Amino acid sequence: MPEVVLATPRKGKFNKNAARRVRVAGKIPAVLYGSGHEAVAVEVDPKQILKILYSETGHNTIFDVEVAGQPAAKAMIVDWQREPIKDKLIHIDLKRIALDKILKVRVRVKLLGIPIGVKAEGGILDQVLREVEIACLPEDIPGHIDVDVSELGMHQAIRVSGLPHSDKFKYLTPEDSTVCHVVHIREEVVATPEVVEGAVAEGAAAAPGAAGTPAEPEVAKKGKGEAEPAAGKKPEAKK
Repeated sequence: MPEVVLATPRKGKFNKNAARRVRVAGKIPAVLYGSGHEAVAVEVDPKQILKILYSETGHNTIFDVEVAGQPAAKAMIVDWQREPIKDKLIHIDLKRIALDKILKVRVRVKLLGIPIGVKAEGGILDQVLREVEIACLPEDIPGHIDVDVSELGMHQAIRVSGLPHSDKFKYLTPEDSTVCHVVHIREEVVATPEVVEGAVAEGAAAAPGAAGTPAEPEVAKKGKGEAEPAAGKKPEAKK
């Protein structure tokens, strides 16, 4: 039996202050539109919306929405907003749907198993696409698309073309798009004191000079006619 969401029409001005009052009262401001009907500003119970969002089919769940004075209609959650700090729902967009018309929806991709490239080759599994877009009738929307990755080796990938296909839906995401792949873990080499000392010793041995001894430092050359003064003797002043 489908979930039933009760919606109450909102009255008055539709601004930030009015939306804040709705949330203070424990409801969520929402808009219901679609199927040739005019958009209606309503308020709904957040518990009912969260129950749908956290269900197996998530935002692709089809449910009945009842607005006071109007017959029940099939609907889906097409957009929602959360408060960035407390992560609470602050607004919902609901769309009426017709069960005999094809929809475009995004469906979660679920990876099953542990790749060979991770277990035996030291790689990591990187999931590039967590959702893919498909087109199908509302009642044919899958809760998620499962793909087995256990045979995936190092540097191997699964693309949309490798996902399970069905005659009930069509992929709109390009077939050559990468869904996941196994990549190599790059390790950074940190220089240790032993490595540094070894490099210094190797450099000294390679420098010119007597065998087994470091090279003498080069003495800067003086100008023409100038000589280095003897130790302890001051140079004579020029006349």
